[in-house]
Amino acid sequence: MPRKILVTSALPYANGAIHLGHLVEYIQTDIWVRFQKMQPKDKVAECWYVCADDTHGTPIMLRAEKDGITPEALIERVHGEHSRDFAGFHVAFDNFYSTHSPETQECANTIYGRLKDAGLIEKRTIEQYYDPVKQMFLPDRFIKGECPKCGTKDQYGDNCESCGAAYTPNELKNPYSAVSGATPELRNSDHYFFKLSSETCQSFLRHWTREPGRLQSEASNKMQEWLGAEGENKLTDWDISRDAPYFGFEIPDAPGKYFYVWLDAPIGYMGSFKNLCARKGIDFDAYFKPDTETELYHFIGKDILYFHALFWPAELQHAGYRTPSGLCVHGFLTVDGAKMSKSRGTFITAESYLKTGLNPEWLRYYYAAKLNATMEDIDLNLDDFVARVNSDLVGKYVNIASRCAGFIGKKFDGKLAATDAEWLKPLREASVSIAQAYEEREFGRALREIMTLADTANVFVNDKKPWELAKQEDKETELHAACSQAIEAFRLLTLYLKPVLPKVAEAVESFLNVAPLNWGDAATPLPVSHVINAYSHLMTRVDPKLITALVEANKISLAPVPEAAPQKHTEKQEKAAENAKAVAEAGPHISIDDFMKVELKVAKIVDAGHVEGAEKLIRLSLDIGEEKPRQVFAGIKSAYDPAQLIGRMTVMVANLAPRKMKFGLSEGMILAASDPEGKAPGIFLLAPDAGAMPGMRVK
Repeated sequence: MPRKILVTSALPYANGAIHLGHLVEYIQTDIWVRFQKMQPKDKVAECWYVCADDTHGTPIMLRAEKDGITPEALIERVHGEHSRDFAGFHVAFDNFYSTHSPETQECANTIYGRLKDAGLIEKRTIEQYYDPVKQMFLPDRFIKGECPKCGTKDQYGDNCESCGAAYTPNELKNPYSAVSGATPELRNSDHYFFKLSSETCQSFLRHWTREPGRLQSEASNKMQEWLGAEGENKLTDWDISRDAPYFGFEIPDAPGKYFYVWLDAPIGYMGSFKNLCARKGIDFDAYFKPDTETELYHFIGKDILYFHALFWPAELQHAGYRTPSGLCVHGFLTVDGAKMSKSRGTFITAESYLKTGLNPEWLRYYYAAKLNATMEDIDLNLDDFVARVNSDLVGKYVNIASRCAGFIGKKFDGKLAATDAEWLKPLREASVSIAQAYEEREFGRALREIMTLADTANVFVNDKKPWELAKQEDKETELHAACSQAIEAFRLLTLYLKPVLPKVAEAVESFLNVAPLNWGDAATPLPVSHVINAYSHLMTRVDPKLITALVEANKISLAPVPEAAPQKHTEKQEKAAENAKAVAEAGPHISIDDFMKVELKVAKIVDAGHVEGAEKLIRLSLDIGEEKPRQVFAGIKSAYDPAQLIGRMTVMVANLAPRKMKFGLSEGMILAASDPEGKAPGIFLLAPDAGAMPGMRVK
């Protein structure tokens, strides 16, 4: 039977901008969905892609309060920003909705009611930290204090960012509220728990997480660690309620109690789809009833695997719904080999990327070239990004059409000759293996094969040399055939790239004067005398200056902003405050990122001499491991004889902008210590320890 598929991406939280790390997931999902929608209807009858903003929780409530607006106004504003950014990167949801919706509330109430009827909901009294100033119970992440393991200050209430220890808020030393600064009080409150530790849940999850196709092997292995061995009860019950004030859905028959945001967030998938079903006339139950033959896939990051592979399937199973066909779990994004950094300008927002003038399909292609079906992290290397896009998309792919299309228009009235040449047969047959790679989410493998085919087409064009054939009157037939076959190769490559480059594909479809390309079109060549339209350039090269501008646009000063001080201070806290004040009064500081901008290198003085007409300068020739020595003018003549400097090792600022002086170009700066006025004998050239070699980086 034809497949019917429902696909979701994780819900972006309505408390911040979409950034390039988020886009790894949405671009990956969009490519897979677009591939499915290109399949013949007898293979894939339907494929729907839904998502929603995750809109509930304490952070939303506090952010709205800070902005002086209602939570509803905040989530509406952010929804518009998120929708804009997703559209800018051609992420084509069938429905991008909100969890703050009647459909999601209806589904949440239904699931809760069924779990309660099944005896899997239990009310318990717990002890929890309470902020007496804000008059609210505090989530773990809104309680800070000293780590109970290593003593590091200002750590969150669930884990230490310094030593990595996990703990409960009650274990924090000297806790305080991150909301008001007040010392929190422990108070009792009734909470509702989903009994995940029950034998029925544990037994189901052990089976479900091992079923072929549900999870990648590394994800399944992680689940077994959390579940433990057969008969071992490692899972604890899940607290699914929060106390007022809270922005969310009130629990039925429990005034003042609200569903925890992670309870109704995955249910938001159902709410968004239910909304789409009402608008499109789709049968919702056909996708969520237990015995359905439809497919359901969730694309998520590995940081939320726990919620999607334990809580979510257990809820669905015991509430009488189908469970996901599979979880497609991906890793994180690094930029230039490191975590995204606001100070380095690599915490890049989607909006700034587009405003800088960068083509969104450049990023779609680069991500696809790096992605596979594992949970590995991927790296956005900005230099490699420029090189790969320029080489693959412009140098290989677009180059085929730009070198051949003009001849078809000028010499043959836009009409193609036969396009069923034998050399094109492998390009057509590749549709099977490329389709398999897309289906398996091995996008990097698919693009490598496509670029290999592009190389084949470019070799053909280079061998035929249509620009030379065009100069020979007796070669028109050969010119017509060569250019027509190259255009057919370009059409096939476009078809295979369409899930990744949807807007380029649209432009090519218009240029080729064909209907929207579908996967089955690979088997059928363009007919003789098919008329194509005039060719317009499809893509420009990446200008490295745009990348520099993008990084600069995203640099944010990370000067520490003091949080609200606790109402009651311990002696240790007062001492810490005094120390902080003393440090602040000592003068301005730089971050480690600022320091690392200065490229210090070990330098060997291979030559030194006096500078004619200069009272203070010595001309130095410095070896820092480069092809030829650097010339530097140093104001150390009052302390050193040039002849005595030759062969000495010192330290040099290697990335200082060259300075043009009347004596010549100075290509750096050596380091020396001196008295405040720089007078002799108070100048001391810095030298590395024995064993240092020219060119070594000083850190």
